[in-house]
Amino acid sequence: MTVAVVLFTSDLRLHDHPPLRAALQRADEVVPLFVRDTAIHATGFDAPNRAAFLADCLSDLDASLRERGGHLVIRSGPVVRQVRAVAAECRATEVHMAAGVTHYAHRREEQLRDGLRRQDVELHVHDTVGTAVAPGAVTPSGSDHYAVFTPYFRRWSQEPLRDICPAPRTIRVPDTVRGEPLPARDETPDVSPGLPVGGETQGRDRLSRWLRDDLPGYEDQHDDLAGDATSRLSPYLHFGALSPVELVHRAVRTHRGPGREAFVRQLCWRDFHHQVLAARPDASVQDYRTRHDQWRSADEAAEDIAAWRDGRTGYPVIDAAMRQLRHEGWMHNRARLLAASFLTKTLYVDWRIGAGHFLDLLVDGDIVNNQLNWQWVAGTGTDTRPHRVLNPTVQGKRFDPQGQYVRRWVPELRDVKDGRVHEPWRLPGQERPDDYPAPLIDLGDGLARFKQARGRN
Repeated sequence: MTVAVVLFTSDLRLHDHPPLRAALQRADEVVPLFVRDTAIHATGFDAPNRAAFLADCLSDLDASLRERGGHLVIRSGPVVRQVRAVAAECRATEVHMAAGVTHYAHRREEQLRDGLRRQDVELHVHDTVGTAVAPGAVTPSGSDHYAVFTPYFRRWSQEPLRDICPAPRTIRVPDTVRGEPLPARDETPDVSPGLPVGGETQGRDRLSRWLRDDLPGYEDQHDDLAGDATSRLSPYLHFGALSPVELVHRAVRTHRGPGREAFVRQLCWRDFHHQVLAARPDASVQDYRTRHDQWRSADEAAEDIAAWRDGRTGYPVIDAAMRQLRHEGWMHNRARLLAASFLTKTLYVDWRIGAGHFLDLLVDGDIVNNQLNWQWVAGTGTDTRPHRVLNPTVQGKRFDPQGQYVRRWVPELRDVKDGRVHEPWRLPGQERPDDYPAPLIDLGDGLARFKQARGRN
């Protein structure tokens, strides 16, 4: 009787799971294993919103496995030690897992390969589990990765995708391995009250409804802040409850038109960032392309940073975005761009401070997309126009023209009519809300400081 272990990481699903499929093809029994890694806990990356969503994903994965005769084995501790222990307990000859691109993922893979080799267990690492196209599968002449999105998108679009792996019908798990109880969402304190429910079942249901109802209009509506027409699938992609390969295939099958193209382009952005970080892992903490050392210090900007975090900047669309983040553990993509631009280019604060706050709250927060999107906005990353500054008032009027998004999240302004809500400081005295702050900084002053500082770099 041959046994293989499947180490689940950021791939918490049964549909389209190449490591699981390979293990089932090569072994008589399979141990589906998830390790609550103490190294991740020590970094604080398992912030409350992600911990709660993870608990949902694990519970759903276990339920799906039980429907097929198996179950999920949960262990806690150093991941290498736990995987080696489980492999020894069930006498496994192979371990299968998905590839990653971060420093942590690379170290984990190296340590696992070395440790398992010492007990004659082979490690198989599978690509295109967390991306549609594997990092490094397409490269430009003379470089190991694309530094600009558009040429990457052209090549990416020509790359044939692998077929979707069907979910297994049955899974046999050896009875020699014991696990711990599943974590529960209600065990996690300080969870955002509007946090969505996690898990593959929820993700697949949301995907099917969104493809049917919203994909055709996505091109025209995805930047509409009040309309909220984005897919909201990013948390499920982050935890691997949905497969990006399957998303591309299903979007292409479902609809022909600009909505499909716009959505697939967004999926390509995820792959683009993965191939950047795979080639330049230091970009998670260091400026990727344009080095910038003139940021205001955290001490100097402490009051401004606190106002930004609390949604009290006096710029309504920024404050709405930051309050949505705190309430839902999620933020509309256009709002993310505006909030990041305001912090880095108007308040002139280091992008790492903003990225850290987002990681504290975002349920979809991951090192790859969070850090590299922040760098793109800050002008230190892959943006070919690093000096662009997004004016929050202009952007608010453009993408929330009636002010519905602002009034949804900033109740102090709920009585201000129409687009005037974006400039409450211009209202007559008797109409100006007493409990809403004046602008933290004049936009002209912020822009002048940004240009002056960038001129020194």
